[in-house]
Amino acid sequence: MADFDEEKQNKQLEDLRREEEEQLIATLAESKYGLPYINLTRLGVDNEALRAIPEAEARELKVAPFKLSGKNIFIAIRSPEENLFAKLKEDMERKNLVPSFYMVSLASLNKVWERYQELSLAESSKEGGVDISGEVLRQTAESIHQIEDIGKLITETAEGSKIHKVSRMLEVILAGAIAIKASDIHIEPEKDRGRIRLRLDGVLQDVAFFDLDLYRLLNSRIKLLSGLKLTSKITQDGRFSIMEAGTELSIRTSLIPGTYGEAIVLRILDPKSIQVPLEELGIEQYLFSIVEQEIRKPNGLILVTGPTGSGKTTTLYAFLRKIYSTEINIITIEDPVEYHLEGITQTQISQKRNYNFPEGLRSALRQDPDVIMVGEIRDTDTAKIAVQSALTGHMVFSTLHTNNAAGVIPRLIDLGVNPKIMVSALSLSMAQRLVRKLCSECKTEKVPTEDETATLKLVMQSIEEEGKDFSKYKIDKNAPVKLYEAPGCEKCNMTGYRGRIGIFEAIQTDAEIEKIIPTNPSEREIKKVAKQQGILSMRQDGLIKILSGITSLAEVASVVDMREE
Repeated sequence: MADFDEEKQNKQLEDLRREEEEQLIATLAESKYGLPYINLTRLGVDNEALRAIPEAEARELKVAPFKLSGKNIFIAIRSPEENLFAKLKEDMERKNLVPSFYMVSLASLNKVWERYQELSLAESSKEGGVDISGEVLRQTAESIHQIEDIGKLITETAEGSKIHKVSRMLEVILAGAIAIKASDIHIEPEKDRGRIRLRLDGVLQDVAFFDLDLYRLLNSRIKLLSGLKLTSKITQDGRFSIMEAGTELSIRTSLIPGTYGEAIVLRILDPKSIQVPLEELGIEQYLFSIVEQEIRKPNGLILVTGPTGSGKTTTLYAFLRKIYSTEINIITIEDPVEYHLEGITQTQISQKRNYNFPEGLRSALRQDPDVIMVGEIRDTDTAKIAVQSALTGHMVFSTLHTNNAAGVIPRLIDLGVNPKIMVSALSLSMAQRLVRKLCSECKTEKVPTEDETATLKLVMQSIEEEGKDFSKYKIDKNAPVKLYEAPGCEKCNMTGYRGRIGIFEAIQTDAEIEKIIPTNPSEREIKKVAKQQGILSMRQDGLIKILSGITSLAEVASVVDMREE
């Protein structure tokens, strides 16, 4: 005879009761109260939202704030009443927040309320480490003018009072990174210490070192902020938002386990950094006129290529802003949506929902679009649908991973696109790299070495042989070669560089290129034919920017082979 397991039986009954309660609440929410229903027991809770309503008040009113997105706050409610709605709306409006209400079970409320306890254990101060105040960031940023200032403040905080040390340190790190316009924050544990580095103009710079105990506390604080599991030691990704000067900045968090602990990278997604007008990307005037003409066509396929971090997304967004009009429907499919563009429908792929690039592209085509931007063409299905879309009256922008513009056609053929169809679809193949600009404050002329002169003359010779006119670029080919360097100053954080600019090359699908596409040409064959189009190659574009004093030879040579044929 089998033993009766009373504990197991009680658990099954409890689970059944909970399921029945959820079903009842879902029915009441829709039929009686006209509110959306949500089950929070299966969803994550946004730590930042909890600060909007104190725990005591939340328990008394039987409500729970569970998500904060910009100025929008999502609040779970157990018993919907007009007086309750009015009170919550009034309270949220005072905090400049717009509430949305959801009906939930008691189990959902309890889950959120338990989170309050977790937060209070992490930090007992009222200021709190999970609520990064925009005002505090602004005040901190006022005392930061260069990267050394951040290091000094971090060291002072690490050696100071233990009260709120971690909260203050995170504020200094974030405020400093934003003040000097860093794109990424790296917090890494080493054998005997923790290290902080900031990525400035694409290059990592050491900022400060501190003890491992402080690293561990900082690690926990960042996990809380990002909604990640505190005890988990596996790879995790999360995000949180902060308000700075009226702008919502998203911070994307990535943790990966290492030898001495988890390496943390915080990517700062500043909407201002992506809002670069097409005119300011650094596209040479002749190519700019071609690009402007091509992106305004009613249909076609324009592909931008380059390695990760070469500014491809910024270029695509600049295309979209240039052609944006209320008269056309623009849809994007991205992975993920990092920056929001006003007036444009942006969708994000999700492998969990089986919503990938091909499926996103098929769905977008059912929305009657005029222009589609696909974040990346990385498989055969996406490539074929993108080409087909360009043939059926749509303008398609996307990116592709190749080393140069000539690599686009072989790559598409490799992905299974029919060369005969590609001839009619592909309008422009464009490649780019980002180089740092010399600091205008400390830039000076320098005499080039023999090796530098030989390299520059080699590129100048290629421009001349291809019949390109130097006078268009305000360069005197017969004048002595001048180079520039910048030793570094306070304005450029002693790096000698300040800001970045693109170097570009492109190939139009003209009559000559159309002729060779069906023959499955090599990159070398495509380059040979494309030289007749009069568009500068990347090394030639880099040369113009070197001779104009915009950047240095070393910087261009770090991203492009200056001696390639």
